[in-house]
Amino acid sequence: MHMPSPKPASEWRTTEWFNAPKPPTLAGLRGKVVFVTAFQMLCPSCVSHGLPQALRVREAFREDDVAVIGLHTVFEHHAAMSPVSLKAFLYEYRVGFPVGIDEPDSADGPPLTMRAYEMRGTPTTLLIDREGKLRTHAFGHLPDLQLGAEITALLAERPLELTAAGDEGGRVCTPEGCS
Repeated sequence: MHMPSPKPASEWRTTEWFNAPKPPTLAGLRGKVVFVTAFQMLCPSCVSHGLPQALRVREAFREDDVAVIGLHTVFEHHAAMSPVSLKAFLYEYRVGFPVGIDEPDSADGPPLTMRAYEMRGTPTTLLIDREGKLRTHAFGHLPDLQLGAEITALLAERPLELTAAGDEGGRVCTPEGCS
């Protein structure tokens, strides 16, 4: 589902990260299109569709342009999906992109990032544009051609350019710097 009026994406709330030297943040990924797949390792559709699609996105687009992020969003079978089990799962399925564990709710509700994004379940796909705005939120599997077209359209958008404050020379500033 495309977002009618893009709003800033909520920062994900996680307890642990795999395949990342430091926890990635949306602010740190500004300037890139961010593809997020929310999954559970015991979800058949996640294993057969969601994660393989994320791996294909990782292969199809340059890491400088598109960040692929996994979010292990456990809302059932908690005991079977521990961090130790997830680490082995990621190794066995050769998932090399960063994967965060969605922070559980202390009152047994949905995990915090899942709740913030109003996810209905897994797999869920999120696309966040270069400015950090949520542009696509889809429950279930998106066809590869549709997803590729949406990512390509976001890549084609020019990042917001601002004139440097107080600069009478009219320099233009982008996330990469000012010229």
